[in-house]
Amino acid sequence: MSAETPASREVPKENRFKVWRQTRPFWAGLFTLLGGLPIAYLPYGDMRLGNVTLAMKTTAGAGALIIGVLLITLGLTMWFQPIVRVFAGVATIVLGLVSIPVSNFGGLVIGFLFALVGGGMSIAWAPAPPIEEAVDTEDDGEPEASAEAGAVLTAGLPEQRGPEHHATDKTIDANGGRNSAG
Repeated sequence: MSAETPASREVPKENRFKVWRQTRPFWAGLFTLLGGLPIAYLPYGDMRLGNVTLAMKTTAGAGALIIGVLLITLGLTMWFQPIVRVFAGVATIVLGLVSIPVSNFGGLVIGFLFALVGGGMSIAWAPAPPIEEAVDTEDDGEPEASAEAGAVLTAGLPEQRGPEHHATDKTIDANGGRNSAG
């Protein structure tokens, strides 16, 4: 675990895994791991159907093994270093695409699809904003609105013009002359 992991002694034991899972792209890492397994295994594995042995050994078996091991490593990286989730997601998608010609159509398309889904989920995942603990002084059931909170909420909004604003030579004469052209 890293120093940023909030699952510490303050969290009850039964909730530690849940807290750990929610603070990183868990499902993206799991899909990436599941994508790496068939890509790495199928070029070396044998399947028996009765007396017939199906061997999918190819000349690119080493490349498939490298791609599979890298996908498994990227899945673990998503779990234990969530700060590099975008890089890991892009690398997962690229390796999944490369696995199509190298590793028996990407582990018979199963590993390829898992890798693409895992990489996309990793790129799309964003950490939740931190929850600030409020000090309960007097709770009368109504939220308090302060001047600071109002200023923060309206800081990103443009200033609203009142009806006293008239058209000038720099405005377009449309919608009452309120569309500023420069």
